[in-house]
Amino acid sequence: MKSPVPAAAVVAAGVLLAVQAPLPARAATGAAAFHPASNPVLFVHGYNGSASNWNTMADRFRADGWPSSHLDQWSYDSRQSNSTTAQQLATEVDRLLAATGATEVDIVSHSMGGLSSRHYLKNLGGTSKVDAWVSLGGPNHGTDTAATCADTSCTEMRIGSSFLTALNSGDESPGSPRYATWWSPCDTVINPDSSVSVAGATNTRTSCLGHMALLTDATVYAQTRDTINQ
Repeated sequence: MKSPVPAAAVVAAGVLLAVQAPLPARAATGAAAFHPASNPVLFVHGYNGSASNWNTMADRFRADGWPSSHLDQWSYDSRQSNSTTAQQLATEVDRLLAATGATEVDIVSHSMGGLSSRHYLKNLGGTSKVDAWVSLGGPNHGTDTAATCADTSCTEMRIGSSFLTALNSGDESPGSPRYATWWSPCDTVINPDSSVSVAGATNTRTSCLGHMALLTDATVYAQTRDTINQ
């Protein structure tokens, strides 16, 4: 159920930083482990990111029982409009559902990946195909580090952009999916910190983590896993 709780050269540099991947977490048991009702997971990277950004998290899911067929580290052209990416995401969701025989997917997004996936949910019928949506360090209400960028997608991350105004109009978490965000007080790419939180979502503050560390932190992983696997 929904909780009632209520990028620029700098962006590119932050997103492109390589982070050494720690060892996968120890295999989980019980409710935290993969079970027949678990959905396939579709990972959506951020601006100037790539599918490999998810390697550590995907390895942890595998260690907890998720088969590789249910872990889709999707990649796309992050310079294009987020609305274009959302259309491509819709096709990828349908492909993943057909490949796994599932009726719903869980979306785990990082940074700008939260914008295209939210657009998909709100405007392209995604609420009927997504059980849980996760945003890790997403510029859901814009970031000041996007003020000097030129790519279409990056300008859409500017505070007050027409894309964000439309995305956040009305219900920010429509439909039946469960919405959850994680934000860090030490994330220097998403400013202000409050941009990440989405009305109607479960919004969680992390420890002092950098923007890319949200992808590899063991606690964030465990909380994400338990959220989508309810």
